[in-house]
Amino acid sequence: MEIKDDQEAEDKGRFKDKLVSAWNSVKYGWTLKQKSKFSKRSPVFMLGKSYELKDEENCNCASVIVAVDQQHFRWCFASLLWFTYRRGFRPLPGSSLTTDSGWGCVLRSSQMLLAQGLLLHLMSPDWLYLHGFLLFSSSERESKRSRHLSWGSILDRPVESTHRRILRWFADNPTAPFGIHRLVELGKSSGKKAGDWYGPSIAAHILRKAVEAAVVDLPNLVVYVAQDCTNVSFLLCSVYLQDVRKLCERPLPQHWKSVLILVPVRLGGQDLNPSYITSVKKLLMLECCIGIIGGKPKHSLFFVGFQDDHLLYLDPHYCQPTVDVTNNFPLESFHCKNPRKMPFSRMDPSCTIGFYAKGQMEFESLCAVSASAETYPMFIFEEGKTREEARANTPTHSVTFLQRKTQLGRVDTNNSMDEFVLL
Repeated sequence: MEIKDDQEAEDKGRFKDKLVSAWNSVKYGWTLKQKSKFSKRSPVFMLGKSYELKDEENCNCASVIVAVDQQHFRWCFASLLWFTYRRGFRPLPGSSLTTDSGWGCVLRSSQMLLAQGLLLHLMSPDWLYLHGFLLFSSSERESKRSRHLSWGSILDRPVESTHRRILRWFADNPTAPFGIHRLVELGKSSGKKAGDWYGPSIAAHILRKAVEAAVVDLPNLVVYVAQDCTNVSFLLCSVYLQDVRKLCERPLPQHWKSVLILVPVRLGGQDLNPSYITSVKKLLMLECCIGIIGGKPKHSLFFVGFQDDHLLYLDPHYCQPTVDVTNNFPLESFHCKNPRKMPFSRMDPSCTIGFYAKGQMEFESLCAVSASAETYPMFIFEEGKTREEARANTPTHSVTFLQRKTQLGRVDTNNSMDEFVLL
């Protein structure tokens, strides 16, 4: 009788999972139809570059960092890799779920941040992709010969092959090193399972483990996750330089390994502290910044830039069919052509900021830029190394938040990105 009851409970659980998954697939199958309006009077900053949206005849190219037309901005945005909810893949580890719709948005935002780092690591800096057609780098566009390449020869080009190889690493199957199956499996060590919500801090450690396990594919790339600082005076999240050097240094004549630096922070209590908005803007203006795993409360987004007082983002809340990534698979569903934005005031204070340093020189430059004095610093670069016990204990629901010295403490995060449940 007990065995029968257990079987009935398991069957009911599976039925509930399928019912919730079906509802979420319908709910998130049409939510990206609206478009955001952008001002032509202010530049858009996206991952270290500035884009003027003024009409060409009114654009003073000498007054901006990078003066380009509206179309070029759309090309650059469409070149970002976009990962959304998917349905119809093989059941996730330890469950009967065949979709991450309704709960996997933080993992999808994490995939987008890692993918941006991989594009910088493996692709040319000026590589562009648009609407299923490869756009050549600026030097190649000047070549008349490139205009006569057939579509078949384009697919055989090394750069396009790398583009597809990166996407295959994020495929929705158990063998993909950065796919949803692998991320869910790695989340078990933090007490998470398929169907749970993952905070930005946990996601950072999952990405670190995933890249460590993919050493065969990425032998020259490491991930460092900033640790909670033990400095009682400031309680800042710290990047320990000795730890980063230990990860990256190799005997001569080998070069430093490239590094992704992930910094989980909390920018206020239950709401974003407005004092941090300027700091967030400055980070998104750095070329080494690869984005922010953040969002609104109970709604993860991948932030890539801003215009005035609005954040620019990619939204994973769109459920698409799983793509078979064998052979020359379609690419359109991995690129979003409609930029979206939201007010800074709606940003959840819990987030993870990502940076990429190609080598030692780039890392030292990042340290120098971040060392500038700020009224409200979000994190610090600190000499020394973290405590071994802190490294051994991966945080689950605890992240550093930053307030005035007289307001230090822990806050209720039940309504934030770190701990929430969608029924």
